[in-house]
Amino acid sequence: MLGNHDTIRMVPDLEAMGIRILLNECVPIARDGDSIHLAGIDDAHFYRVDNIEKAAIDIPPDAFSILLSHTPEVYRQAAHAGFDLMLSGHTHGGQICLPGSIPLTLSSALPRRMGAGLWQHHDMIGYTSVGVGTSIAPVRINCLPEITLIHLARG
Repeated sequence: MLGNHDTIRMVPDLEAMGIRILLNECVPIARDGDSIHLAGIDDAHFYRVDNIEKAAIDIPPDAFSILLSHTPEVYRQAAHAGFDLMLSGHTHGGQICLPGSIPLTLSSALPRRMGAGLWQHHDMIGYTSVGVGTSIAPVRINCLPEITLIHLARG
């Protein structure tokens, strides 16, 4: 998956290093007879070349599926496509926040509650990481950086 600071020209070098980039596609990951369908979409914020329907087309209806999207702005389409989990970033959690981690802006078209951390939309769970970087100004106020570890377990 690519974000608004990435270009398609990066893909061949990343894939030559063994890093698979999912551009509007899905791959099943199988282990011990079970599988997770991992889908990634191209940038949905700046270049708007995402195609969730194409990424989801081969996912069986009863399969557990995860969508990787640089931005959480496509949460409605992801939930409609039947994804169980959506993992995103892009917002930097607002980067400059009022006390209590209330973002001044998210630079994204989505509810503030989806700008950082765990959220839910219909049957889909989502997580938006604030990440460790910054955008425009190299500063964070009331918005600690994070590296997120997601642990999946059968429910």
